[in-house]
Amino acid sequence: MRIVSGRLRGRNIATPTGHNTRPTSDQTRESIFNILKHAEWAPPLDGAIVADIFAGSGALGLEAISRGADFCLFAETEPKARAAIRANIDKMKVSEDARLHRYDATKLKIAPGNMRGKFTHIFMDPPYNKGLWKPVLNRIIQQDILAEGGVIILEESVEAEIEPRGFEILADKSWGAARVLFLKPN
Repeated sequence: MRIVSGRLRGRNIATPTGHNTRPTSDQTRESIFNILKHAEWAPPLDGAIVADIFAGSGALGLEAISRGADFCLFAETEPKARAAIRANIDKMKVSEDARLHRYDATKLKIAPGNMRGKFTHIFMDPPYNKGLWKPVLNRIIQQDILAEGGVIILEESVEAEIEPRGFEILADKSWGAARVLFLKPN
C-alpha cells in the first residue's frame, strides 16, 4: 500500500500484521478522494480537519493529510494497528498534523484537546458486517463534532444492509468487496 496522491505521494504505508484489520485498497482510496475532490457537496480537503475512525493502518487519514488536510485524528483500539499508525505518522513526518486516539470508536468520546475544531471529513472503516457504524454515527451527532457542511465517508461490505437513519446519502459507490457511502446529517 502507498499514498496515492499529494505531497506524500508514492510513500509506502505500513500495515498491521495479522488478520484483525483490512486496509482500504489503493484503488478504493483513490476513488473516494476523486469523489471528494469533484463533488459539489464535499468540503475542500485543503485545510480540512479530518477523523479516521477504525483507522487500521491510517491510510485514509494519511491520504487526506497528503492532499492538504491540516489535521487528522486517528481512532483505533487494536494494538498492532496503533503501532502501524504511529510508525506511519513518524515515517511521513506528520506528527504535527496528527493525533492518535486509542479508545473504542463505538463509545466515541473525543476530548476537546484532541480536536482542532469540528471535523470536515470523518472516515469510518469498521470491521465488515458487524454494524459497528451505527453507534459511531449516533456518537458523532451526540457529540456535535461534525462541522457545518461536513461529510462522513463510511466503508462497509457490499453485502451489508445500511440504513443510516438521520443521515442523507450523498453518494453510494461500490468497488470490489467495498461499499462506500458519503453521508451528511439530515
